[in-house]
Amino acid sequence: MGADATGNAVTGGVFFHAVVQGRNITVQLPAPVTPALCGLPVPSATFTGRDGELRTVLELLDPAGSAPAVPVSAVSGLAGVGKTELAVHVADAARDRGWFPGGVLFEDFHGFDDARRVEPGTALGRLLRALGVPDEHIPADVSERTRLYASVLSAFAGQGRRVLVVLDNVSSAEQVRPLLPRDSATGVVITSRHTLGELEARLIELPVLGAEAAVAMLGGRLRAARGPADRRVGDHPRDALRITELCGRLPLAVQIAAALLADDPARPLAALADDLEGARTRLDEMSYHTLAVRAAFDLSYARLERLEPAQTRLFRLITLNPGPEVSTGAAAVLAGQDVRTTRRQLEALARAHLIERGGAYGRWRMHDLVRLHTEEQQHKRAEADGGPAAHTRLLEHYLATALAAAGRMDPVGCSARHGSAPLDGEFRDRTEALSWLDAEFPNLMGAVTGAGEAHASLAMRLTAAVSGFLELRRHTDEWVTLAECAVRAAEHLADRAATAHLLTQLGRALQLSRRFEGAVGAHRRATAAFRAHGDRHGEGTALLNLGGPLHDMHRYAEAMNAYRTAGDIFQEFGNWYGVSRALINLGSTLQELARFEEAIDTCRTAVALCRELGDSQGEGFALGNLGVALRGAHRHDEAVVACRDAARICHERDDRHGEAKAQNIVVLSLERLGRHEEALAAGLAARATFRDLRDRHGEGHALSAVGTALRALGRPEEAVDAQRTAVALLHGIGDAHGEGKALTNLAATLLECRRYGPALDHCREAETLLRRVGDRHSEATAMVVRGAALHGAGRFTDAAAVQQRAAEIFCGISDRHSQSVALANFRDSRHAARHGARPDGP
Repeated sequence: MGADATGNAVTGGVFFHAVVQGRNITVQLPAPVTPALCGLPVPSATFTGRDGELRTVLELLDPAGSAPAVPVSAVSGLAGVGKTELAVHVADAARDRGWFPGGVLFEDFHGFDDARRVEPGTALGRLLRALGVPDEHIPADVSERTRLYASVLSAFAGQGRRVLVVLDNVSSAEQVRPLLPRDSATGVVITSRHTLGELEARLIELPVLGAEAAVAMLGGRLRAARGPADRRVGDHPRDALRITELCGRLPLAVQIAAALLADDPARPLAALADDLEGARTRLDEMSYHTLAVRAAFDLSYARLERLEPAQTRLFRLITLNPGPEVSTGAAAVLAGQDVRTTRRQLEALARAHLIERGGAYGRWRMHDLVRLHTEEQQHKRAEADGGPAAHTRLLEHYLATALAAAGRMDPVGCSARHGSAPLDGEFRDRTEALSWLDAEFPNLMGAVTGAGEAHASLAMRLTAAVSGFLELRRHTDEWVTLAECAVRAAEHLADRAATAHLLTQLGRALQLSRRFEGAVGAHRRATAAFRAHGDRHGEGTALLNLGGPLHDMHRYAEAMNAYRTAGDIFQEFGNWYGVSRALINLGSTLQELARFEEAIDTCRTAVALCRELGDSQGEGFALGNLGVALRGAHRHDEAVVACRDAARICHERDDRHGEAKAQNIVVLSLERLGRHEEALAAGLAARATFRDLRDRHGEGHALSAVGTALRALGRPEEAVDAQRTAVALLHGIGDAHGEGKALTNLAATLLECRRYGPALDHCREAETLLRRVGDRHSEATAMVVRGAALHGAGRFTDAAAVQQRAAEIFCGISDRHSQSVALANFRDSRHAARHGARPDGP
């Protein structure tokens, strides 16, 4: 360069004002401004349960990732759910990986706190200063600040110094929109209680913690505060889980619980759990110095009430819904407004994370702690909101819709019970009605149990309306609870007729719960009440139901008398639906008495009557009972056809329990026909269904049948395992009759394995149980197996005596086929005894 040449070089900075250049220039520069790009809060050492969300946001920010980089991620969720903590961990991890060498900017907007709320212009000024722009160069106008901010970030990115911006606790898109960079290099993570769907951002909704993660967080925070010697969480995992569940697995609440425990090392977890148990005081307990769940919710609620009073009223009113989820239609009933307006309001509340979307479209739920907070507000504003009238409207809506669903589900039965099927176009078909009942069942149950004296009549009618559904779905314990509530309501109203009807429902529910003595008592009370009231038709209904638990208690003569009397009464009134039900049940009792031909005739009559009435439900019941009777008569081909027809009808009606029963009945007949693989498949399918339905009685019988099929397929060890499990299940629920039959099947399998000693023991135990319950046919069957075991063990004389006694029992109950089997075994054992045959066993 020559002597007169001028050369200037400016490096190592980003300049947004005039740069003076020339020959022999003297410039007095101001003191350098250092960018403040490390204002990130310290990440928590006990961060847990967010691996999936952390990975998702990092993948979006990764400049070298396989997925295209997304500059803006908006993390939303309920107050206290841990949005800020997630954002901090994302920023910390991204910085450590070198993705943002320019550093991290962090700004808390306090979007829901009116006293501390940061406006966009203020935030831009702070961030520009943090980027090293002097105050004198920061314009006053917000739009000019936005342009300068974007230019600075772009310049940093151009120099290979990409910046990550974390905009925390934002209340709306407008609050943050001016701070979104215009280049594709700068990364942005936004957190908000609202879903900011109007932004061009990847939306990530943060749920509450999983159960294990919540307990891990509680334990981690406690150990961090008190050291590894504090083992309260590890030593008492159930209490820890109880605390976190009462906290709703909300990280803020779990953090407060940990702080309370850390404050007092002697405080047992169970004591804190007990303190949190009370719903009315739980939010008061969830407070520690400046941390409080109620305070966090207060901010969201206050902002909603100020900006959206109509939404706030709906928000308060939906706490009156008795179950965990409310449909859009039910919420509209509560608010007394149209469904479209309600849907839009609910969607807005969901975007604000004050409510959540439920298990299906059009259903909504509320976090437990939010619900407690909102219930407090609802109590304060009940009169202004019209709360009592809204609650009554909701209960009446549930009753009317439940009646319509019952009419679609069982139109013949509804017509027989109520005189007409209450169909009003609410549901297009039975499937739709059942879907509504499945979804709304928790609400219907809550409506009855929480009705109180003011709505006692409604509780009675609603229980009656859902009885068919409860039986179909085998919600037996819940049915007992509802029926007891309804009976108390009827007694409170001194409504003797309703009391009698509801006692029959209570008795039926108790029977299905296998509480037979209680069921008999309820039905006898109902019979007496109908008789005293002069209601002969009602008396027939009570007697029909009384026969059920009497049958299950093996008091067959009493059961048959009840069924026959009920059938005669129904015939007097021309109630052919009732007659068909009496015949169905009578056929079942006859086959238990081994009067198989009578049972077959009775069941065929019931099938024909149900078909004439168009009663597919009754037809399925009758065909199942017919299958049992045909199997008992050793007409196995016909039994398979009847049972499969029953299973098909039950499947079409979505009656899983009835379908499983039919599958279970068919197993033995398929076995007798040598169709062992089909038998095993049917038994396994039945077992799976019973297990899903939590019906241990059905599962036990299905497992016993599965064992029989496995034995026939040459898989004896598997058969023994299945049958032992069946015995244990049936013993556990006190089903002596089923246990006796399962023991007989187990003994037969052990007999095939030549394990004669255990087989003999199980047979003797089975005979004792079956004799006690009065099942002579099954007792004789167990004796046949015992005789075979004695024969195999070489005790031929004893074997002959046992087989002879079994043949006498079969003769007495007119089972010629089984009698001939026992007599053939008797002759074999007697011949072996006379000719000194050698035993089969070792």
